[in-house]
Amino acid sequence: MFRRAQLLMISIAVSMSALAVLAAIVFDTRLIDPDGFIGPSYLRLPTILGLAFAIDLVPRTLWVSRCHPGRMRAAFTDRLHDHWTRERMALVVSGLLCFYFTYVSYRNLKSQLPAIEGRHHIFDRELNIIDRALFLGHQPAVVLHNALGSGIAAEVLSTVYLWFLPLVPLALTAWLIWSRNLGFGYWFATSQCIAWTLGTASYYALPTSGPGIYYPWLYGTVNDTAAAKLMTSLQFGRFPVLNGTADASLQSVAGFASLHCAITLLVAMMIQYTVRNRLLKIVFWVNFCLTCVATLYFGWHYVADDIAGIAIALVAFYVGGWASNQSFVRHRRSEEPARERVTTM
Repeated sequence: MFRRAQLLMISIAVSMSALAVLAAIVFDTRLIDPDGFIGPSYLRLPTILGLAFAIDLVPRTLWVSRCHPGRMRAAFTDRLHDHWTRERMALVVSGLLCFYFTYVSYRNLKSQLPAIEGRHHIFDRELNIIDRALFLGHQPAVVLHNALGSGIAAEVLSTVYLWFLPLVPLALTAWLIWSRNLGFGYWFATSQCIAWTLGTASYYALPTSGPGIYYPWLYGTVNDTAAAKLMTSLQFGRFPVLNGTADASLQSVAGFASLHCAITLLVAMMIQYTVRNRLLKIVFWVNFCLTCVATLYFGWHYVADDIAGIAIALVAFYVGGWASNQSFVRHRRSEEPARERVTTM
């Protein structure tokens, strides 16, 4: 039923993995598994899925059984048989593995950028000229700092920007495990793989380091925020890679295009099309808008980067929907939510 989405995800994962291996050979480096907020990816994603599995089954079991010990086993097995079907397991396994290989390959290919930046022109100056033209001769960051200040606004935008780090695995987990429509799970997983792949291609097509690193003097007023400190740590982590002394670390500096904008927009659109909760829709559309502002405010990206990120999200969303047989109709009810037709999560 979802063969097209499965084939597309597998093709992307295999292609990205092959490119990462090839880059490691060409640039004489080794492949590295990136760390995250719960350790390496190969531990982080299974841990999150295991927790989601427990959160799905344990509270539901307690609620349905009314905490009666004699009814718990029946409540547990009913949910296990009804929800955790063979088709669900196929979605979870394929989605998790394809995303894992795509993301790890993305991080390794991103880490190789200094090797080509040293041989080719980088486009920070050109994109900064476009930014100044769009803001009538002013720097976008300076305009935003003057308009919003560097106090509460800086802390709010920093929190929103860093929220992206746990959002990626948590959102993937939600659609793989809790989406009643299996098609929604394939839709989101496939779109994620497409987005990270297009983002990688954009880094090599138009390499930049980002305004915060290329023009650091513009961002002195927000240096005390967590987002700014993260940029500083990434910049320091970049030096061993630039000097060829890095052993087991990845550099994570790349400007074009903004995957923060791409992924937050992708999540917002998925919620718009697959979730009925109005408050949740508002929260994630606001999250996307604030993320776009934060990328300029802290100097992670140029305006062109954000536009490119939005374009990536749109392509990933619609190609992923096509691959998973979606009709792009919002809020339509279905008597068989696990099938191809659009329904709610």
